[in-house]
Amino acid sequence: MQIGEISKRTGVSISTLRYYDKHGLLKNVNRTKGGIRVFTDADIEALQMIHCLKSSGLTIQDIKQFMDWCALGDETIDTRLNFMYKQEENIKNQINLLTKSLKLIEFKQWYYETAKKAVSYTHLTLPTNSRV
Repeated sequence: MQIGEISKRTGVSISTLRYYDKHGLLKNVNRTKGGIRVFTDADIEALQMIHCLKSSGLTIQDIKQFMDWCALGDETIDTRLNFMYKQEENIKNQINLLTKSLKLIEFKQWYYETAKKAVSYTHLTLPTNSRV
C-alpha cells in the first residue's frame, strides 16, 4: 500500500507517516525504485503499536526506543516486557487520577444543578417588594 492508502486505512495523516518514517519509528519501510513508500501489514501493526503508546502518554523518543528494541528481536523481549509492565502501571495511575477528577466534576454538576433548582424555586416562591 502506498502512503495515501495507508493514511486512509489507519487514520494517520500522510505528514505523520512521513515523520514516523523519517525519525525511525517505522523500521525499513519499503520503497519503489522511484522512492515511493510501500507499506506492508507489518507496518500497519507497527502503526497500531505507535498509536497505542502515543495515546498512553509516551513521548516520541520513548516510542522510538521501544520500536528500536522490537527491531533487535528476541534479545530484547525482557526489556520490552518490563517496559510494558511499567507503562501498564502508568496507565493505571492515569486512570485513577482521571476517575478522581471525574467524580469531582460529577459532584460539581450535581451541586450546580441543585443550586440552580434552589434559585429557580426561590424566585417562584418569594414575594417581590410589593405591599399586600
